[in-house]
Amino acid sequence: MFGRNMFKKLKREDVVDAIIALNKQQDDLESGILSKSDEVEKLMERGRKEKNRDIKLLCAKKVTSLKDEIKRDSKRAAFLLYNAKLLEKLKAAIDDNQFVENTSKLPLNKLLNDQKALAQFLEQSIKNRTDAENMLVDADQMFETYEQAADSDASPIYSVNKSDDELLAMFEMQEQLDSELDVDADIASDATELSAQAEQQ
Repeated sequence: MFGRNMFKKLKREDVVDAIIALNKQQDDLESGILSKSDEVEKLMERGRKEKNRDIKLLCAKKVTSLKDEIKRDSKRAAFLLYNAKLLEKLKAAIDDNQFVENTSKLPLNKLLNDQKALAQFLEQSIKNRTDAENMLVDADQMFETYEQAADSDASPIYSVNKSDDELLAMFEMQEQLDSELDVDADIASDATELSAQAEQQ
């Protein structure tokens, strides 16, 4: 008897029906509480205005009785609310369980049950990816090696030797001298022009 789990046979529809029934009872109780509260307010108002003491006492007794009923009904409503809350949790558990069962039945999801084969597959996948990345890196390094070897600046045809350095230095020096001579010529020309203008004045 203890080995039987009654929850396994529990249907979602039964839980939903129970929740609806509890909510209906709770709504009825809450409506009654509100109605009795309104009646209490009316009796309190009448008791304050009433001149006859016997009627005042009657109003007081009715108010006390109604307040007791409101207190009792409030506890019942709270009980129903708590009960419905637990049934909502039970319904959610049934939904979760059904969701997992349906998902687990998918063909590809069944493959995930074989943890050993999955581990081997993942290990091989990582190895294949690593090998492919290493191959690309090696190829890239080979490209760089050959590109550096084919660099025109490293060829004797284009490389700069000692003689070339001396000639380049001489050319650069000549360029500087020519530039300085041009500056001096411009200054002399300006001076001559200023002198000619002065003589004309």
